Amino acid sequence: MIIKPKKGWQLIDIKELCNYKELFYFLVAKEIKIRYKQTVLGGLWAVIQPFLSMVIFTLFLGKFAKMPSDGVPYPIFNFSALIAWNYFASTVTRSGSSLIGNVKLISRVYFPRLIIPLAPSVAGLMDFFIAFLVLIGLMFYFHIYPTVMILYLPLLVLLIILSASGVGLFLASLSIKYRDIPTITPFLLQLWMFASPIVYPTSMIPAEYRLIYALNPMAGILEGFRSALLKTVPFPWHMILISAITSIILFIFGLIYFQQVERFFADII
Repeated sequence: MIIKPKKGWQLIDIKELCNYKELFYFLVAKEIKIRYKQTVLGGLWAVIQPFLSMVIFTLFLGKFAKMPSDGVPYPIFNFSALIAWNYFASTVTRSGSSLIGNVKLISRVYFPRLIIPLAPSVAGLMDFFIAFLVLIGLMFYFHIYPTVMILYLPLLVLLIILSASGVGLFLASLSIKYRDIPTITPFLLQLWMFASPIVYPTSMIPAEYRLIYALNPMAGILEGFRSALLKTVPFPWHMILISAITSIILFIFGLIYFQQVERFFADII
């Protein structure tokens, strides 16, 4: 095989990625195995983390602080946002540190490096779907039944994937040169979480600031996620549109930055 420099410019080389699809599948399977290898509870960890967070938030914010929840029980109000957020945060964290975890592979073999930070976004969907099944059970427990609005969920999940992948690509590129990026990422994600409508509803944000608030891509996505499932508020089209644009910009920016520094990965390592 002869490796030649690329001619012209393109955002993603789809043909090249397809040629390495087996390696991508292997990396996705590797991510899943690493999560559950030698664990006692296995896939239950996908449920335990958001469930315990829900219990704590419900106790201190729902019961004691009387946080509003748009007319639905606070536990399911909180849990529905937590499973989406946990997928986003997990994908960003694992994508951001993925290149460091595959240093030997990067320095010895040629392949499109892009597939390494993209693999966690696909592998993380397993945890998301496991937790989503529990959410469906909670919905029936609280007598909240899905409507036709649930058809919008794939679009919202796609937006989460785009935003998480974009941020993950950017952090992965930085982590090769600055090894403290994986250390600071959890702290930044914690701040981002409280800047998103997880423990509180968007209705608490003054109406004149909500479109600005939607520049946080997870704001419109989480509010739309709740609306589609729980019918908390009318479907927030304007917020979702702004969050969608922001998610796409994040993804494109992450791709461009990744491609700009990709050629130096082996040298820096």
